Amino acid sequence: MILLDTQAFFWSISNPEKLSAKAQKIIAGKIKDNQQLLVSAISIWEICMLVKKGRLELAMDAYAWQVKVEQLAHLQFIPVDNNITAKSAMLPEPLHGDPADRMIVATALEYGAILITSDKQLLKYPHVRSLW
Repeated sequence: MILLDTQAFFWSISNPEKLSAKAQKIIAGKIKDNQQLLVSAISIWEICMLVKKGRLELAMDAYAWQVKVEQLAHLQFIPVDNNITAKSAMLPEPLHGDPADRMIVATALEYGAILITSDKQLLKYPHVRSLW
């Protein structure tokens, strides 16, 4: 299983050329094999917050964008549930304190997924399998 962090998720649908060659190949392979890519629901929150703060611009209203991406058959959105929130708080240190990143790492661990991320701190984090 593959879990996309927020940036990898956004780039995979809007600017796939920004993904690393390795990430592009893995994502394309999963889609070709009709396998779903996992995305934490916290990624939708992060994107909407970036839009609200004016740090990201979408071609449409954020809610309309969310509805549109939820219809993509190759994506499976994972809710942030009690197991994930508890796991995110109890992750072994050192890991930076960004709550969204902690939720994403906890989701990857909960689902036994490989995390696709360009975040250097997450790539070095020894408790989750990750690649870029």
